Amino acid sequence: MSQDGNTIIDAQVHCYERDRPERPWTAVLHGPPEVTGDDMVVAMDEVGVDGALLVSPYTMYRFDESYALEVYASHPTRFGLIKPVDSSDPGVGDTIEAWADVAGAVAIRIMMVGSVPTDPDDPGLNRVLQAAGASGLPVNLLCWGRLPTVAGLAARNPNTRLVVDHLGLQQPFEPPGLENPFGELPSVLELADQDNVVIKITGACTLSNQGYPYDDLWPFLSQIFDSYGFDRCLWGTDWTRAVELLTYAQGVEPFRLTDTLSESERARLMGGTAAAVYDWTPG
Repeated sequence: MSQDGNTIIDAQVHCYERDRPERPWTAVLHGPPEVTGDDMVVAMDEVGVDGALLVSPYTMYRFDESYALEVYASHPTRFGLIKPVDSSDPGVGDTIEAWADVAGAVAIRIMMVGSVPTDPDDPGLNRVLQAAGASGLPVNLLCWGRLPTVAGLAARNPNTRLVVDHLGLQQPFEPPGLENPFGELPSVLELADQDNVVIKITGACTLSNQGYPYDDLWPFLSQIFDSYGFDRCLWGTDWTRAVELLTYAQGVEPFRLTDTLSESERARLMGGTAAAVYDWTPG
C-alpha cells in the first residue's frame, strides 16, 4: 500500500506453472520457467502492491483458465481474474455468461493477433463485445497495430467497456528496446475520442530507451493522461513478460516515486481507476 494509504492494484500480471503433461503449454512465453501464484504474491508484498488483475496467459494456456482459478483459490483476496476468449467460437456468448458467474472473474480478453479479423463489423468480435456488455464484463484487447478496428468496435458497442492493453503499442520482450516505441502514439490518442475505451499503462517501462527510472517516458505518457484522463488510465507491470528488461520493483517504483504525478493522480492511476473499471478491490 502506498504511503498515503491508497490501495495499489497492478492491472496486469501473469502466473503459470512449469510445462507438464497434466497441463501442457501450447507455446513458450518470455519469462521464468514458472511464476506461481505464491511467487507473484511474494513479489507484490516486497513492493507493497495490494492486488493484481491476473490474466490467464494465452501463450501457454490459450483459452484454458484452470491455473488462474487455482491461483485464485489459494489467494482470493489478492487477484481478480481475466480469461481470454475465442471470438471465432459460435458459443462464445455462453462462455462469457458462465464466466461472469465465476468467483473472482472480472473481465475477458481478446488477443487481436494472427487470424483474428481486422473488420470491426466481424460477427465474432461483436458477439464477444455484446455478450460481455450484457454480463457487465470489460473486454481487454491486445491490439497493437489494430487500433482502427478497436475504434470501430467501440462505436458499434457503446455499452461495453473496452480496455486497451499495453498502451496500444507494440512492446519488446527482450533487449534491445524499440527504435521508435511511440511511433503509433497519434493513433492511441485518437482512440481516446471513444468514451467507452480505457487504456492500460502496462509494460510502459519496457518502452524506455534510457533505463531505470525511465525518465524519457513521461513526455509521452503525459499525452496519454491528457487525452484519456486519469479516470480512464490504469497502471500495471505486465509481469512476467517483461522479466528480461526489468525487475518487478522497477516496474512499480517509477510510478510511485515520480514527482510528475500529483497524489490524487497517482491514486487513480495505480489503483483507483482499476477498482472502478473492474468493480474489484483486493481483500
